[in-house]
Amino acid sequence: MGASPTDRNRDFIRKKAAELGFDACRFASAADPWSAGERLAHFVEAGRHGDMGWMETTLERRAHPTAMWDGARTAIVLGLNYGPDADPLPALANRSDGYISVYARGDDYHEVIKGRLKQLAGQISARQKALGQSPEVKVFVDTAPLMEKPLAQRAGLGWQGKHTNLLSREHGNWLFLGVILSAADYEPDATETEHCGSCTACLDACPTNAFPAPFQLDARRCLSYLTIEYAGPWPEEFRTATGSRIYGCDDCLGSCPWNKFARSANEMRLRARPELEAPGLAELAALDDAAFRALFTKSPVKRIGRDRFVRNVLYAIGNSGDAALIPAATGLLDDPAPVVRGAAVWAARRLSSGEAFTALREARSGSESDQDVAAEWLA
Repeated sequence: MGASPTDRNRDFIRKKAAELGFDACRFASAADPWSAGERLAHFVEAGRHGDMGWMETTLERRAHPTAMWDGARTAIVLGLNYGPDADPLPALANRSDGYISVYARGDDYHEVIKGRLKQLAGQISARQKALGQSPEVKVFVDTAPLMEKPLAQRAGLGWQGKHTNLLSREHGNWLFLGVILSAADYEPDATETEHCGSCTACLDACPTNAFPAPFQLDARRCLSYLTIEYAGPWPEEFRTATGSRIYGCDDCLGSCPWNKFARSANEMRLRARPELEAPGLAELAALDDAAFRALFTKSPVKRIGRDRFVRNVLYAIGNSGDAALIPAATGLLDDPAPVVRGAAVWAARRLSSGEAFTALREARSGSESDQDVAAEWLA
């Protein structure tokens, strides 16, 4: 007895996904009940989302795939490996260079994945129509209120580890996700179970203790949140903890033992650009808006803007212990952005001797109009 039309269509989708460069393609029900929405509600109610107000305003739509599209029946979950060539964490020891998260060293994954998802979705829609099924499909890449990680676990791509990120026995921590929701019914794949066991490597590695318990994250303490989502000056404890991390943080990801099975990315656009693997902090601090945009063309880093990025760079300069970087900090004391000026004061104070900083402060006495920056001078 031959395969059913639906099974043949599943095979067709997997084949086309592989041809488009996806490393994983699996199916899950988009309509069955799940507990992910309740967990998210508790996360928001506890205030652990920080300043990410969009999580609260879209909470109802995020609660379940059918809350966003009531016609969704199946989630086709795609994975694209972005594994680095080597363990990235030893680079943190070089405090005069900035550390950019592995996922942001190449082209923006949203742009890399989106076009392929749309192409695949068009093929799926045509096949569904030919089989007499509803041709409706919708494409998602991280920017819409859809909870991809629980869907990926339900589809069997991996499981949400104790660090709350998706973890795969085949790809380790390095897997981008995309989802195609379909109005057609497909036989779901087996879900993945959790394989963390008693290991706490990811929790132990976190430099800011951002995990109140296994499988729970407080984003307000997470360096990825602080470097990317948070716009203002940081609390002192997180400035010192960030070390040389200037965009994102890979400590919980890079420390996982499952990475021993990971391989480096096949997609060239996701491989690290040489200039973003260990960029010098002095050169980054000197970026104006135009130079920032030029350096981070097609990069996800560009979305946080120059001022927030240079703030991060200045915190890293303050942690460097490198007195040669003092001019990079003091050169930004008159920057138009208060958040940059405040970070420049902090970095200069950290690197300068007490007498030198006192002299610098006295020379600039009364010149600062922003209260937050003035407070940095007096801290």
